[in-house]
Amino acid sequence: MRRAIELSLRGEGRVEPNPRVGAVVVSRDGEIVGEGYHERFGASHAEVEALERAGAAAEDATLYVTLEPCTHQGKTPPCTRRILESGIRRVVVASRDPNPAASGGVDVLRSGGLQVDTGLLAEEAATANAPFLWWHSTGEPFLALKLAVSLDGRIAERPGARIALSGPEANHEVMRLRAAADAVLIGSGTARSDDPLLTVRSRPAPERVSARVVLDSRASLSATSKLVLSVDQAPLILFTAEDADPSQVARLEAAGVVVERVGEAAVDGAGPGRPGLDLNAVFARLVDRGFRSVLCEGGAVMADSLIAAGRVQRLHWHLAPRVMGPGGVPALTNPEIGEWVLASSRPAGNDVLIEWNHARLAAVLKGA
Repeated sequence: MRRAIELSLRGEGRVEPNPRVGAVVVSRDGEIVGEGYHERFGASHAEVEALERAGAAAEDATLYVTLEPCTHQGKTPPCTRRILESGIRRVVVASRDPNPAASGGVDVLRSGGLQVDTGLLAEEAATANAPFLWWHSTGEPFLALKLAVSLDGRIAERPGARIALSGPEANHEVMRLRAAADAVLIGSGTARSDDPLLTVRSRPAPERVSARVVLDSRASLSATSKLVLSVDQAPLILFTAEDADPSQVARLEAAGVVVERVGEAAVDGAGPGRPGLDLNAVFARLVDRGFRSVLCEGGAVMADSLIAAGRVQRLHWHLAPRVMGPGGVPALTNPEIGEWVLASSRPAGNDVLIEWNHARLAAVLKGA
C-alpha cells in the first residue's frame, strides 16, 4: 500500500479534479506483478493500469489501491467491472471514496464474491489526496497557504519590501504546489510589491494551467504588471469592490483580465485600516468557476484574514536560515490561528519545509 501511495503522487498536477490514485497487484507468492497510477485527467484509472501490466498474473492475486474503485461510467468504464473480470481474488482499499457519483465500489466487489478489506494506511493515503477528499467531504474549496519565513518568523525586512528568502529547492516545491492547484491567490499588496508571474515554470511543462487570482478592492493592478502582460499564458481573475472605478475596471478588462465585483467585508491585503473584500463571496465565485483547490501566496495581511475566516486547511511554512530582526514584517499576527497538526517536515537545500493541517482537515483525513 505504501508503494501504491507513492505511485499516486506521480499524478499530482495532471489528474485534477480527479483524485490521485495508485494501485499495486501482488501475486499469491507475494510478488509485485503489476503497478499503475492515474496519470492524467481522462486517462485510465490506476486499477486498470496495474491490471493491464499484470496480465494473466492477476489471477488469484491481491489488488492494493489507495482509493475505493469507482462504480460509474465517466470518461472511462467502471473500475469495478475491470477488477471483477480480472481474476483478482482480494482487494485492499486504503480509503473510501466520498464522491457519491463514484462510491460504492467496495460493496459491488463484495457482491461479486471478492474479499475486500478497507482502512489499510487510510490516513496516509488520504493525506496524499487531501484536496479531493476535503472538497467532496465539505463542499468547500481546499485552501493551502504558503509562507516563506525567516528563523524569527518574518516575511520581509520592512512593509512593502520584496525579498527572496527561499533557496532553489524550496522554489521548486512552490512550482509543484502551483501545478497542483486550480488557482493561485494573492492580494493587491503582494501584486504591487513583488510583481509576480505566479505561473508554473518547470520541466516538463505542466499539462494543466492554474489560474491566477488577485484580490484588489480598488482595481489598482497595473496594466504593465507581469500578471496582466502574461494573460495569454494563464487566466487572470481580479476580484474588486462593487464601487471600484469603472475606468480602472475597463482598462483591465481591455487587457484580457476577467474582473469580478463582490461586496466588501474583510481586509484583502490592501493595507491596514482599508476595507477589503467579502471572502465568502470570493470563494463562492471561485467554486462557481469550478475551482476546488486554491494556493495562497499572499502576504501577512491576507494570511491573517484567511486564517481568521477559517478558510485555510493546510499551511506550508518554508523556513529559511535568516534572521530579519524586530523591524521585519511578522508572517502572522492574529493570535487566534486555531489548532494545527504537523503533517510533515523535511529539508530542502538550506531551507526546511514544514506542513501543517488544520484540525478540521486532520479530522476529515482521519475519518477517510
